Amino acid sequence: MRTFGPAKAIATMALLASTIIVPPALAAGPAPAASHPAAAAPADANPRLASVNGQDIRLNDIRQAIATMPDQLRKLPENVIIPILLNQLVDQKAIQIVAEKTGLSKQPDVQHQMEVAAQNALQNAYLSAQVMPGLTDDAVKAYYDKNYANKPGAEEIHARHILVPTEEQANDIIKQLKGGANFADLATKLSKDPGSAKQNGGDLGWFKKGDMIPAFWDAASTLQPNSFSQTPVHTQYGWHVIQVLGKRTAPTPTLDSMRDQIRQKLIQEGVQKAVSNAVAQVKIVRYGPDGKPLPDNAPNTAPAAAH
Repeated sequence: MRTFGPAKAIATMALLASTIIVPPALAAGPAPAASHPAAAAPADANPRLASVNGQDIRLNDIRQAIATMPDQLRKLPENVIIPILLNQLVDQKAIQIVAEKTGLSKQPDVQHQMEVAAQNALQNAYLSAQVMPGLTDDAVKAYYDKNYANKPGAEEIHARHILVPTEEQANDIIKQLKGGANFADLATKLSKDPGSAKQNGGDLGWFKKGDMIPAFWDAASTLQPNSFSQTPVHTQYGWHVIQVLGKRTAPTPTLDSMRDQIRQKLIQEGVQKAVSNAVAQVKIVRYGPDGKPLPDNAPNTAPAAAH
């Protein structure tokens, strides 16, 4: 796999950040404590690092940018990350100043985009303020204790399959298996699944329920170990013949292995609660196609977008 240098990695993450719906402060998590001695900092706790047409860029601006970055990038040495981010902030400030001079900020479409950005910033700040206090280690552990601790892990199945385009082909394969044909040999020869056919005779390894599409899981879960499906299984990919090699219950996951997943779950629950609380504090009126207010209990029937 090709690797990227720090500058390209940071630039890539900056582009991706604009697509995140969850507020960056929630997605990134609490900023870690500085890994460098405090004594190395200058006397001014927030020194000016650059100015663009007299508009300052200070160390706190860099810190705020770092706090929204993923963990792996926040761990870069300061002597690497600060110059890169400073150059980015200088470039951004220069673009903003020149764009303002050209009068772009007075164009209606640009004004609308700026208003939307400001509204999104306010919304994200509110959600962060509501959700962040609940994202504690104690909250994560309490969720783990309630939902995972001392409970068996998920059911896992070890199976292989043969994927073909038609039901007729799948039925013919089942007929051959009933006649004593070797499943792995048929998978290598006939299966259209490039990920499992040639390399390992159709073997999919161990998987959990959420790893497979429902129709495949449902069929595999009804089979006993060392048996194969007696009728073809249809999914969006084609027709499958499945052989189950084994079943087991996974061990209870550890707190450390579930920490990030639990944290995302707490974020989702916190955001939903914050939205519900906000909606409960305002008056909402929906209107029908005729422009008249709809009753409070009317379904939300927004008109379809014109094409």
